[in-house]
Amino acid sequence: MTAYVIRNASILGADVADVRIVDGVIAEIGTTLDTSDVEVIDADGLIALPGLVDLHTHLREPGREDAETVETGTRSAAAGGFTLVHAMANTDPVADTAGVVEQVWRLGREHGYCDVAPVGAVTVGLAGEKLAELGAMADSAARVRVFSDDGKCVSDAVLMRRALEYVKAFDGVIAQHAQEPRLTEGAQMNEGELSGVLGLTGWPAVAEEAIIARDVLLAEHVGSRLHVCHLSTRGSVEIVRWAKSRGIDVTAEVTPHHLLLTDELAATYDPIYKVNPPLRTADDVAALREALAEGVIDIVATDHAPHPSEDKDCEWAAAAFGMIGLETALSVVQHTMVDTGLLDWAGVADRMSARPAAIGRVASHGRPLAVGEPANIVLYDPSASRVVRPEDTVSMSRNTPYRGIELPGKVVATFLRGRPTVLDGTVVDEASVEEVSA
Repeated sequence: MTAYVIRNASILGADVADVRIVDGVIAEIGTTLDTSDVEVIDADGLIALPGLVDLHTHLREPGREDAETVETGTRSAAAGGFTLVHAMANTDPVADTAGVVEQVWRLGREHGYCDVAPVGAVTVGLAGEKLAELGAMADSAARVRVFSDDGKCVSDAVLMRRALEYVKAFDGVIAQHAQEPRLTEGAQMNEGELSGVLGLTGWPAVAEEAIIARDVLLAEHVGSRLHVCHLSTRGSVEIVRWAKSRGIDVTAEVTPHHLLLTDELAATYDPIYKVNPPLRTADDVAALREALAEGVIDIVATDHAPHPSEDKDCEWAAAAFGMIGLETALSVVQHTMVDTGLLDWAGVADRMSARPAAIGRVASHGRPLAVGEPANIVLYDPSASRVVRPEDTVSMSRNTPYRGIELPGKVVATFLRGRPTVLDGTVVDEASVEEVSA
């Protein structure tokens, strides 16, 4: 493996230093390091962050390879600075058995530009009727620790309790898609005055908040870990805040698009803005930003949801829910959280690397940039800017909600265990990593 010296990087946006990478680990950090017999990466003006970790990615394979594959999705992830993504279970077949999660895991090993940790389904077929093979998936080669029916809510309280109890045996976590189905039948956008004006069926905030309230109480009752997917309302923030104040073991995520975009975009009737949960109000967006800064919301997760053009280039009601977001996540977080003074770069590393890795119980990622640690590193230029163009994305799909928007920052390089997957802002061809750490 080639040795590298990253020259003059700003570590977490603070001290400037050189970083030597040898045999996949950080061998030395200092100034004016010896550069003989190494490849030198000029990082002057760049910020060095630990490789990003996404707890919520849809890679679509198996079954929807017309939208994304493990290979293309991880290329997109690497382009965004990610070295690990958690692949959601709503594939076809559903990842509800040891065999399917191992298939996704092996695809990541064989074709991935970053590591892939499969997420196991909570219920068989995402049907919400019977628990899936949680223990078998946990004991499989994929070592699943995160379980979710994302895209659907585990709405049955008894089943949710049983799932929370079951995963305690192997320190797993249930990641809940908080959506009361009876309150969201036919829902199309955030419920409010605008939904009435537009004639689109409203999606009330209480449909999310009621499930979160129920589930934090269940988690407290059984003493288990709960994770709330894509939290989107001020009320949900307050429920999570209350739960944490009681010592309940709950974590929560927010997506980049819920940190930036509002429900007013639905007035365009452009299905690119149709997402689950829906875009909310400006007041909700402000509450989400504040909660992420405070730590009430633990992490940023992309909910990268690729779709082929025919599923989005149609009328609003017929369009699929979802947006892509791996390649723009860090830029949106810079724009909404760093440039506004709500987070510094150490805080970004915490919310986008250390905490998501900890929630997913992945010890080899989310590590600090320190001697002896795996060389999972992203070099980021915060002074760059770009106008987002769908045709520039590395993902197979083009359903970005940021088209035509100027966003700050650029990922210049990504290293996965010392191997570059991105250099000079371009994904390195044939960068699949076969030796994936346990």
